[in-house]
Amino acid sequence: MRACVQRVRRASVTVEEQIVGEIGRGLLVLLGVAQGDEEKDARYLADKIVGLRIFEDEQGKMNRSLTEADGGLLVVSQFTLLGDVRKGRRPSFIDAAPPAEANRLYEVFAAAAASHGVPVATGLFQAHMDVELVNDGPVTLLLDSRKLF
Repeated sequence: MRACVQRVRRASVTVEEQIVGEIGRGLLVLLGVAQGDEEKDARYLADKIVGLRIFEDEQGKMNRSLTEADGGLLVVSQFTLLGDVRKGRRPSFIDAAPPAEANRLYEVFAAAAASHGVPVATGLFQAHMDVELVNDGPVTLLLDSRKLF
């Protein structure tokens, strides 16, 4: 499972001109579910992301987690994070999980994050979405559950 995590001042997801998810200060997580991912991957990555100390403290050092910063989490499904571009010019998405399994694990991830008391908003799975954000810093991290265990 791969995640692109961006610290934001605000972020929203719009589908067919309707906002389906939005947060103020917090983290935007673009989440890609891979073949072979399990619930443990989703829970581990959610716990890791919620606990990342990437919000500034009074001294301006990245020393606070999402919960300590009273931030929200916006989770957007992003199968293209599993795109393989090593051959040719067209990405291969063979490593992405099938949609039904990806959606299930996407929901497990969101629920695991919410279990920490963090407000969680989501995009709409398999929809064409417009994602807007104001990146704070900018701070952007890439995480992969298979490289974190």
